[in-house]
This record gives sequence, C-alpha cells and structure tokens, in this order.
Amino acid sequence: MLLSVKNLSTEFPVKKGIVKAVEDVSFDVDAGEILAIVGESGSGKSVTSLSVMGLLAEPGHVAGGSMEFEGKDLVHLSEREYRALRGNDMAMIFQEPMTSLNPVYRVGKQIVEAIRTHENVSKKEARERAIDMLRKVGIPSPEKRI
Repeated sequence: MLLSVKNLSTEFPVKKGIVKAVEDVSFDVDAGEILAIVGESGSGKSVTSLSVMGLLAEPGHVAGGSMEFEGKDLVHLSEREYRALRGNDMAMIFQEPMTSLNPVYRVGKQIVEAIRTHENVSKKEARERAIDMLRKVGIPSPEKRI
C-alpha cells in the first residue's frame, strides 16, 4: 500500500471549543492509483490533504487516526522528515495555483530552489533542469524567462 489513512480526525481549537474539520476519514491508495476527494465547500477536502502532507497550520492538529506512506508513520514524523518526503516522494497540487509562486521573486530562482532542496545538484544543473521544465510546459524562450 502506498498511502493508508485510517480514521483520520483533524481539529482546530477555537474560543468556544473545538471545530472537528475532519472526522473518521479512511482511504487507501496503491501505487499507480488516483484518488479524488470530492465534496461540498467546507467538507474537509483541503484539511484532509493538508493533514496527510504535514502542512496543516497551527493551531490545527491531527487529533486521531493513523496515516502511513510507504509504511512510514506520518503522524509522528518530524518537520525535517516530512520535508524530505515532500517534493520527491509525495506532493500536492493546491486548489489555488496562483499562490504557488511568489511574484516578488524570479520564477527561475524559485524552481531552482525547489530542485536543490530535494536533490543534491549544483546550481548550474538545477538551472538547466528548470529551463528544461519551462520548455516542457510550453514557456517560450525559457532561457530568458528563467
């Protein structure tokens, strides 16, 4: 099993008590499978995904259940261990793609930084790979755009 989520519960403490954003969610995903999480606005789709990815903002927290990725217990991973998984082994496509890149910084710098964070490559090699990625998605003159 690639990803196994069992009885996941995620909560947010608020002034008047606790908001249970996700309660008793379970699913399994095998390698090569695609999982679609569908529901109404506010039903917990994003919170479920953020919980699995270890990206849940404080004061939100996983209050119960288990999550395993390739046999690794995600509930008890440190931020450093999660960072090592994200990007290479597991990733998330966010609902709002416009917030994925910071418009203040050059796109090339951000792509190069992401490559170097997850792979042991030189700045030059990361830059070449970033140019190639831009080319593959149809960005004209990627050498200039980077």
